[in-house]
Amino acid sequence: MKRQDTPQKNRFAWRAWALVAALLTAATGFGFVWEPHVSLASQAMLYVLAVVIASYTLGPLASVVCALGAVTAFNFFFVPPRWTFEVDSQQNLIALVTLLVVALVVSRLAANLRQKTAAAHLSAARARQMQLLSSGLAEAISPQAMLELGQAALAQAFDGPIALALRSDDGTLVFPDALSGEAPAALRDGMRTCMREAATLGPGTGRWPGLNAWYIPLGSATQMQGAACIQNISAADQAGREHAVALCGLLAQALWRLKLAADMQAAQSQAQHQQVQSTFLAAISHDLRTPLAAVLGAASALQSQGDKLGVTEQKALQDSIIREARYLSALTENTLQLLQLTNTAQPLRRSWESMEEVVGAVLGRMRPRHVLHRITAKVPQGLPLVEADPVLLAQLLDNLLDNALKYSDGPITVAVSTAAGAVHLSVKDRGAEIAPEVRAQLFKPYARGDKGGPHGSGLGLALCLAIATAHGADLQWIARPGGGNHFRFSLPLSPMQPISEEA
Repeated sequence: MKRQDTPQKNRFAWRAWALVAALLTAATGFGFVWEPHVSLASQAMLYVLAVVIASYTLGPLASVVCALGAVTAFNFFFVPPRWTFEVDSQQNLIALVTLLVVALVVSRLAANLRQKTAAAHLSAARARQMQLLSSGLAEAISPQAMLELGQAALAQAFDGPIALALRSDDGTLVFPDALSGEAPAALRDGMRTCMREAATLGPGTGRWPGLNAWYIPLGSATQMQGAACIQNISAADQAGREHAVALCGLLAQALWRLKLAADMQAAQSQAQHQQVQSTFLAAISHDLRTPLAAVLGAASALQSQGDKLGVTEQKALQDSIIREARYLSALTENTLQLLQLTNTAQPLRRSWESMEEVVGAVLGRMRPRHVLHRITAKVPQGLPLVEADPVLLAQLLDNLLDNALKYSDGPITVAVSTAAGAVHLSVKDRGAEIAPEVRAQLFKPYARGDKGGPHGSGLGLALCLAIATAHGADLQWIARPGGGNHFRFSLPLSPMQPISEEA
């Protein structure tokens, strides 16, 4: 698609004139060889063939020169009187004129066909380049990578030099590292002008025709991303200018799409951050005040009227303080963990853990609460190890059990099993089945299924889902046959199990 360099042009010109001479020499040689066997008209056809070949392989000037040379050589070597440029009869003169007209017409038609063929090939090549650039920009993930793709595409299509620059948020131009700090003032001024006018400037555009290059904006007036400069161009190359504008348009759209994606991601992160903050503030304003007031009231009663209260009353107040303090501890831990999981992108600290040990540790911590008589654990031996964060895994089970203890009065079952390449941790109860209108909000922060039931923050199940998501696991609620709720945590097993020292 580029124009050829001067040395290449010179070599091509010499080859063209050499081919013209070779074709005329060949036609003359065959004419002498076949002269005893063919007529003068047949000899003329040899020169017509030479003109046709030249017309389809060479440029317009060489084709015309070949046509004139063919008529001249035919007249000199074969038309009587031979070896002169004179014509002895009107018939031969008409034949020469006809040969000249036919040769010129064939040359012209062939030149037009060749131009249209070259234009079609150029259009196809430019269409392929547009397609390749579009595919490359779709895969690029940074403005610098897109700028490099645009630079390469323009350098392939035009001789250049080529310059691209991005428009920063403060309106300044940011050039690639190769031009940073070295871009000429004229280049910067031309780019700023084309961005300000949101139009292509330079020869053939009707705007600033005195410039020595095309200055093309990357984007529209409301979505300006930068500018491009293409030097060593021609004002008559309208198709080339349109192709350059199309390439810059693709680049501008890709840059704008990347900017929109970044803005959307930032907005989503901000919205998520605000949602977590709102959840935290709601927990503080509601769920911390009530237990703090209860603790403060019980402690004040013990301090001011402890000697007047009986042992039973004092024990009740102490139990209230312990219960509310335990609730405050769980609420604080859940809130902090939820904030950490939803606000940071740090990977989990995973290690190889035994589900039997995780379940045993959680049940052991519940022993002082005197609730183990309601819990039945079913953990078979020989379970594969799981790669997980043991603290988060224990907190997930603790929250699921705490939720079951609060909202049910009957027995609770903790079961661990393996199936379909995953370890399944289940917590089942026989409490009231969660209502259908509540299920959609079940795992959302500060959503409670029973507003009139035991007080809670609504963060326990939300944290469980966050822990499951961080592990690449799944957390589901399933209605139990015969009534009750079943929460199942499914953690995919790693295909590679660690080798124990005993093995």
